[in-house]
Amino acid sequence: MSLTRDEAWTHLCEWTETEALRRHARAVELVMRAAAVRYGAGEADVEAWGIAGMLHDADYEKWPEDHPNRIVAWLRERGEPAIAHAVSAHYTQWNVPYESALDRALLACDELTGFIGACCLIRPDGIATLAASSVKKRLKDARFAAKVDRAEVRAGADKLGVELDAHIEFVIGALRPHAVELALTGKG
Repeated sequence: MSLTRDEAWTHLCEWTETEALRRHARAVELVMRAAAVRYGAGEADVEAWGIAGMLHDADYEKWPEDHPNRIVAWLRERGEPAIAHAVSAHYTQWNVPYESALDRALLACDELTGFIGACCLIRPDGIATLAASSVKKRLKDARFAAKVDRAEVRAGADKLGVELDAHIEFVIGALRPHAVELALTGKG
């Protein structure tokens, strides 16, 4: 892998100015690093999977109508075709085939990570005591975090081949140690 995490973060910050989208990128990076150990080849995949999570929405803020084409092209230019493919496949409606565990994991982790972040914002203690049952209850309320596509959350778990409850717990567990950094400590 030629692209370093520091180079990826610098590029993300050049294209992404809002703290909220940078925080989402960092959260998905952390979840994907954990996913590499669980669903990938372990430590050998951690950096690449983390970078995929970090950069998956890097072009969204400046070029939403062209997302994810610009970041995919940038990754390909840097010799990262596997990461580029995963980023190009992180939304099922784009009809890009899921060829690797990385592709499936990014789909499974992206939307759910954002949704769990929203759940934390309304809880007094944030992620500290958040359970899968609370997340699933909120998933049923279409008015809560309405921009989160519930079908993508379910499709991600299905494509990854895991039960939704278990995947929710996995994502919570990956985020919990980083609650302060990611502003997931709640409203209390």
